Amino acid sequence: MHSPTPTETADAATDPLGRERSHLAASRAALTAMREDVEALDLRDVTGTWVSAQVLQKQVDERIKALADLAHTPLFFGRLDYLHAISEAESEGSGGERFYIGRRHVHDAGGDPMVIDWRAPVSQPFYRASRTEPMDVAKRRRFGYTGGELTAYEDENLSDPDEADSRSALLAAEIEKPRVGPMRDIVATIQPEQDEIVRADVTGTVCVQGAPGTGKTAVGLHRVAYLLYAHRERLARTGTLVVGPNRSFLQYIEQVLPALGELDVAQATVQELVGHVEVRGTDTAGTARIKGDARMAAVLRNAVRAGITLPAEPCVVVRGSRRWRVPAYELEEIVRELMGREIRYGAALEALPQRIAHAVLVKMEQGGEAPDDRVQDAVARNAAVKATVKACWPAVDPVKLVHRLLSDPEFLATAADGLLDAGEQAALLWAKPPRSARTAPWSAADAVLIDEAADLVHRTPSLGHVVVDEAQDLSPMQYRAVGRRCTTGSATVLGDLAQGTTPWATGSWQEALHHLGKDGAHVEELTQGFRVPGEVIAYASRLLPAIAPGLAPATSIRDLPGSLALRHVPDGLDAAVLDACREALDHEGSVGLIAADARIPALAAALTAAGLPYLDPGTETTADARLTLVPASLAKGLEYDYVVLDEPAAIVTGEPDHRTGLRRLYVSLTRAVSGLTVLHAEPLPAELGAS
Repeated sequence: MHSPTPTETADAATDPLGRERSHLAASRAALTAMREDVEALDLRDVTGTWVSAQVLQKQVDERIKALADLAHTPLFFGRLDYLHAISEAESEGSGGERFYIGRRHVHDAGGDPMVIDWRAPVSQPFYRASRTEPMDVAKRRRFGYTGGELTAYEDENLSDPDEADSRSALLAAEIEKPRVGPMRDIVATIQPEQDEIVRADVTGTVCVQGAPGTGKTAVGLHRVAYLLYAHRERLARTGTLVVGPNRSFLQYIEQVLPALGELDVAQATVQELVGHVEVRGTDTAGTARIKGDARMAAVLRNAVRAGITLPAEPCVVVRGSRRWRVPAYELEEIVRELMGREIRYGAALEALPQRIAHAVLVKMEQGGEAPDDRVQDAVARNAAVKATVKACWPAVDPVKLVHRLLSDPEFLATAADGLLDAGEQAALLWAKPPRSARTAPWSAADAVLIDEAADLVHRTPSLGHVVVDEAQDLSPMQYRAVGRRCTTGSATVLGDLAQGTTPWATGSWQEALHHLGKDGAHVEELTQGFRVPGEVIAYASRLLPAIAPGLAPATSIRDLPGSLALRHVPDGLDAAVLDACREALDHEGSVGLIAADARIPALAAALTAAGLPYLDPGTETTADARLTLVPASLAKGLEYDYVVLDEPAAIVTGEPDHRTGLRRLYVSLTRAVSGLTVLHAEPLPAELGAS
């Protein structure tokens, strides 16, 4: 917060860039002082116990990390000059106030802010103010940086009716900056429609349908950062989680939140969330589709409760010289009452011995005794009570239960009665049942079934907020697995129906949100692209009528003539691919060679023989290695400055069905930020049309 003095106004007029550089240097010095103040804290006199000392030390260490000054990450990227004073301290002044907007808050020795966190309410007009609605902003200034050094600025006089609208060159340059290393934050380039999603209330779930290049992943991550800023105490207590499609994707995005000063956000794939067993087996597409069907939740519920038996014998408890008898009809009433309540199986199992013990205590009181709670606990542990509980409500091991369900046709038939037909049941059963759950060839879909069974037995703890990216690829059962981890919290769901590349990919967001347990969520559609060139996205959009007929084609603000090249190579495809990679490497930035999974070994060998070093997906690029060899199955969510796409027909035929193959191709075609070269020996898919 700052109101310029006459001297500063004069300085700004003669050397405005120098003044801004001085403010940057002063802000960096202030951040260093803030960090040194925390490092100098002596905790010896302010901690009571060893535990409290450890907790406090951890908080201090995290604060020190959050105050790190990243050399190539500018402290501020914008400035707002308000027409009128906002704070009480400046309300008596004649002019407005000036705020520098950055990735984190920085204050001087007196506590006055030098940089305002982009998430603060006063920063919001930086993203939303316009000439039609200036939001009391006189001037919005954007800064340009080169290697961490402030080199340019650009002003928009939002309250000047005579100034014409023009596209921000610095904004365009930031958006189009070459891609090296993992995903960057977009905090300097957030657009108004993105900002609305970022700042949506924590209590509501938001679903973002985003075409390629619209920034949906970055929006989701910035939403996490915003929610942690606005509701830190609440989310620090309940936790936040980002769920991605694979580990390569998570490695690609893992630096975004730390760059914004947020270090305590967990990241996981769905498979890691449900890691109850080691996955060693695979399913056919048909079997995986059945295992991922929402009907399996009801099958598992029936299986979990299959062992419940109504008591036929009384429970007789002996204490000292007296015998206390709970008749079978009374036990049956207790069991039926627990069966009718919507509580977890394990919670009912824990309650049943206490309920029987309470019935015994009532009889003891009727017999003239005066038992207390200690007596009830002792009765609940009585051997007769334990035997009754075991007979009526046996303990359930989720892993063993699913093992039995996939091994025992009769058990499966009983649990799936009226839910799955005979053919579907046959598809679920192992051809050769393993002897034990420990040796079973568990598949990824089996692990989700076990997670569902585990939740039926004991409730899964809920987090405060969960972000699930590439959500269109989840099965109904996977949605349930994610959803139960935010039953008392909210979620941000990110995806693109056109990029659904699993046989069970969701058909609509309403269906997906229902399985997630968030029926009332708001669905926001982003169709304006900022990264993928218009020529490239228009070519890829030719596939939309076949893969997602209900979606509107994406547009792009970037018009880069010549960004798309199609090359038919009847002979010598591998050599042509190598030449295309060399051409791409002549440009600045990252290069991705995307190919059908079956083509990866041959291309890897060709690259090695040609002396072209390459990286695995998600690995950070270096000066010596900027080329990444990407199987089409792992391309989703990644982006590269230049993409060489090998044999589109092979990508399509590499999938279980034609539509899924076309969706995989759509994903692969939309990974390029600056240029896409498509090479093919076989004819291109007919859906792409004549080129």
